[in-house]
Amino acid sequence: MKIIFLGTNGWYDTKTGDTVSVLIDTKKYSIILDAGNGIYKLEKYIDWEKPAFLFLSHLHLDHTFGFHILAKLKFKKGLQIFTQKGTKKLLKLLINQPFTMPIKDLPFKVKIKELSAGTHFIPFLIEARPLIHASPVFGYRFEIEKKKIAYCTDTGDCKNLRKLAKEVDLLISECGWKPRQKFTGWPHLNPETAAKIAKEEKVKKLVLTHFGAHLYKTLKERKEAERVAKKIFKNTIAAYDGLEIKI
Repeated sequence: MKIIFLGTNGWYDTKTGDTVSVLIDTKKYSIILDAGNGIYKLEKYIDWEKPAFLFLSHLHLDHTFGFHILAKLKFKKGLQIFTQKGTKKLLKLLINQPFTMPIKDLPFKVKIKELSAGTHFIPFLIEARPLIHASPVFGYRFEIEKKKIAYCTDTGDCKNLRKLAKEVDLLISECGWKPRQKFTGWPHLNPETAAKIAKEEKVKKLVLTHFGAHLYKTLKERKEAERVAKKIFKNTIAAYDGLEIKI
């Protein structure tokens, strides 16, 4: 399967990247992680014939800005959106006038489904667990095509992050802080902590994304984060918009 990083910034878009969104392209399904502005690039990579599933970590705008471009997308088998329990009404307010085109007017069917913490089969196995942030956030673990992928953004180090990451083939981890920066408000990770988690939880590959836009102003600064992380966990990549990897 292929993993394509459509947007890799946290907080806001810059010349370095758009806000966060990831496509997991499997044989049968298109799995989309978050709907930051990078989601508009889907049309370059996606097979519109496949069933599509979009998983939201939370409703902060850098993870939901991209909903305003849904009308340009072409999901021939519809789109299922998964969000935390208790947030469906908020999401329906967001995908509606006066903010964007209402769901009922989109050129494809959209179903919004709430997820509780735990394990679900829909039609592949996923596990959702709450992480630690200023607002409620879900991290996810997917088991599909004999591969395990964890997606954990907007969080500090916590037990649930480690449970989701344990022995996965790929950990997609946030990297909101720069090297040596510590938590000083909203929980985020620096590259050293993300690498330490990957090493201790026996991850096979670590990709850093969701770089704080106000801190990482160049791709060179991301490469420095990669260099620092590699000292702890060798198989680390700093993501950039358009990065494609296979697992």
